[in-house]
Amino acid sequence: QLQLVESGGGLVQSGGSLRLSCASSGFTFSNYAMTWYRQAPGKERELVAAITQTGGTNYKDSVKGRFTISRDNAKNTVYLQMNNLKPEDTARYYCKARHSLTAIQYWGQGTQVTVSS
Repeated sequence: QLQLVESGGGLVQSGGSLRLSCASSGFTFSNYAMTWYRQAPGKERELVAAITQTGGTNYKDSVKGRFTISRDNAKNTVYLQMNNLKPEDTARYYCKARHSLTAIQYWGQGTQVTVSS
């Protein structure tokens, strides 16, 4: 059964850290680029960080230097290390898998991150 399951969200004070995980199953993880998105109430979903099959990364400007995306193909998991969190990082965070050739996409259900000031 195909699944993307995010975990690691929670409530943290401004300046704190969280590590999100997205565990996948049911597809060949190494063939997929992985992306973290977030969506705050009343706002559009936005790309936060992405990592290719070969480890290339890119980030939303506002999280550069604070967030780090990584992947472990042996564990079929992508991570988002978030440091120096700010209240404006509050959102529901989703991971997405996108096949490198077919562009087939899968989404997880998300995990909530709330940063208090």
